[in-house]
Amino acid sequence: MKRNLFLQLIICLLLFGTITAASAAPVPSQEAALWAETRGNALLKAFSEPDLEKKYQTLDKMLLDYVDLEYISRFVIGKYWRQMTPAQKAKYQALFKRYALALYKGFPLSFGENLKFRIGRVFPEQNYTTVRTIISLPRQSAENQTEITVEFLLSQKQKQIKIIDLKLGESSLILSYRSRFYEMVSQADDDMEWFLEDFEMITLSSEKSNELKLQKQNR
Repeated sequence: MKRNLFLQLIICLLLFGTITAASAAPVPSQEAALWAETRGNALLKAFSEPDLEKKYQTLDKMLLDYVDLEYISRFVIGKYWRQMTPAQKAKYQALFKRYALALYKGFPLSFGENLKFRIGRVFPEQNYTTVRTIISLPRQSAENQTEITVEFLLSQKQKQIKIIDLKLGESSLILSYRSRFYEMVSQADDDMEWFLEDFEMITLSSEKSNELKLQKQNR
């Protein structure tokens, strides 16, 4: 149950490791820690918003501003990026943005007031900086407190800091999504046009489901 709650939190942040974005640079440690703490507090505030439409608006903006969706979209499609025509690439990246904005809304986004986090070790790598964050999940009882460590990989391009990956233990979120996208392409017989049609159907389904949630709240 607690693991499911934590996975909901992770998917809200990103949707998607040691591979870094092209032309990216590591973020200085103090700057990375402050960035992560500031955005983390803003995220917790967004989760506490009771109005679902306002919550979505805030989280949408955070996702677009703080997550490198352009890089992640190319990473998760991997080797198949080279097989797409320029028109297919443009369509895919537009779909991926819609997909990312729709996907997180499929999960419960209320975590209660007891969800807390603190910044642990921060260490720059060659092209990114890892920020280790300790998340305290809501207690089931006074004696039952769970803490989970998550590593956020931050890169900086043109003085703009963005998340490029999340790691839980040895598991990279963007690597797991690459496996999922490869499976989708395989199911489309490696035909990128068919893959894009399937991808659009999946995205539309998520968007319609989210619209129904908003309609129910507004009744």
